[in-house]
Amino acid sequence: MDNGITIRGVALEKPLAKYIDHTLLKPDASNEQIEKLCREALEYNFASVCVNSCYAALVSGLLRGSDVRTCCVVGFPLGSMLSEAKAYETKAAIGHGAQEIDMVINIGALKSGDKRLVQDDIAAVVAAADHKALVKVIIETCLLTDEEKSLVCELAKAAGADFVKTSTGFSSGGATEADVALMRKAVGPEMGVKASGGIRDLEATLSMIEAGADRIGASAGVKIIQQAEQES
Repeated sequence: MDNGITIRGVALEKPLAKYIDHTLLKPDASNEQIEKLCREALEYNFASVCVNSCYAALVSGLLRGSDVRTCCVVGFPLGSMLSEAKAYETKAAIGHGAQEIDMVINIGALKSGDKRLVQDDIAAVVAAADHKALVKVIIETCLLTDEEKSLVCELAKAAGADFVKTSTGFSSGGATEADVALMRKAVGPEMGVKASGGIRDLEATLSMIEAGADRIGASAGVKIIQQAEQES
């Protein structure tokens, strides 16, 4: 339901901060940087803090008692490990406090036309999450044709995932409005669509929301909200 929030003519269904997964996935991220990420998330009331799974316990502890969720990536960033490994990482991350899981598909299997493997891979993570965490499926749009994007969205839906997500941010490209719109069309209103990769300002954020995204993965969340505050 529209709560009356409008920024630059874009109607929002919730406060802008609640669209944003405040993200730090760099391999050299330090504990101090992760702690700062959590302080910012609490200050601005973002949807979640998205980190590598080794930080699940640290983040969930720092966010305890708030409605900012702990999000961990699984099979990141390549997606080409065994499904059993993704399932184990999912269970372990949830055991350490993760409430959302962003998993990377097996891109090579999709490219090879192995639809069953791709769907089973996603389903293994969904089963491991066991309704204890949302599952978002990163499809890495920059490596796929439009036909493949639509297909993997359908496979993610059939596997029981909660969201599809554009990108890891670690490949050759990030989110585009066209891809978000295509993904929204493919999954319909029943699933979430997360735009991630290269979203660094308010203008890009609003364009993704207008295209159909209901979650935004960004490391520039503070900047985005500060820009929005200047609009009011």
